[in-house]
Amino acid sequence: MLKVLDGPVLAHRTTLRLGGRALAEVRAAGPRDLDELPGALARLGGEPRMLGCGSNILADDGELPVVVVALDSGGPFDAAPEVTGETEDGRVLVRVGAAQRLPRLVSRLSAWGLCGMEGLAGIPGAVGGAVAMNAGSYGCECGAALHAVSVFSPALGHVTLGRDRFRYGYRHFEVLDEAGAPLGGWYLVTAAIFALSRCDSAVVHAVMRGNYLKKKATQPVLSHSAGCVFRNPSPLNPAGKLLDAAGLKGYRIGDMAFSTMHANFMVNEGHGIAKDAFSLLQYAKVAVSERFGVDLELEVKVWSWR
Repeated sequence: MLKVLDGPVLAHRTTLRLGGRALAEVRAAGPRDLDELPGALARLGGEPRMLGCGSNILADDGELPVVVVALDSGGPFDAAPEVTGETEDGRVLVRVGAAQRLPRLVSRLSAWGLCGMEGLAGIPGAVGGAVAMNAGSYGCECGAALHAVSVFSPALGHVTLGRDRFRYGYRHFEVLDEAGAPLGGWYLVTAAIFALSRCDSAVVHAVMRGNYLKKKATQPVLSHSAGCVFRNPSPLNPAGKLLDAAGLKGYRIGDMAFSTMHANFMVNEGHGIAKDAFSLLQYAKVAVSERFGVDLELEVKVWSWR
């Protein structure tokens, strides 16, 4: 049976520590619970918003007309990585539940000597969220390694879809219908199957550790942040470089600031509020546009009534 929580405070559920109250939160422990989800959402009203570990989300202040949908840990949606077979070209298939933490998956793959996702070391969050935004770093991205994805939606029910039924790009992922068009309505990732190459475990571990140490030295991995807030306009002109050149590294409004380590990370330095976060982002967009003629686009997902 679905668990329904009334009025969860999103500041307690997001890594940026921002956000007012949602209408409700519904939590599913297993596939049968998801069958009840469309009816529950209709009764509760509001827009469904999928929540994993709370990264990559900027939630507004106040009362938000959204219903948070989450998968419980410790059950089938939290299934640990397991080898399920091989592809015709010899890559190893690994299935993992959407509620599993991405760092745990990357660590397990390293121990097994499987490569293709080691660049994701140091990225927080759950596997489902990483797939849904096509998380990527250091030349690796979830979509490139994804062999199949299990989803639930009102239109499809419980299905596992191969690569012909999803499409991905830079920080973008979408499920397709049978005609190849983007699936209408909401869906929820419940599991992922990745296809990975065999490599020397020590080499994979060394690359993974190097990537993590590089992140730790250049990004505020221990701060309250949502990750990168703006999409990179191009490889030669990443958002952080433009923001830094515009003098925004360390710039703050209230307790919200661009990190002094990496300008594309907005951090909550105490008791920040979403109003100041939105003001900070707008100030940065104007500053970069006026100086470089580049219109920055948000990468962080905004939950707002505005």
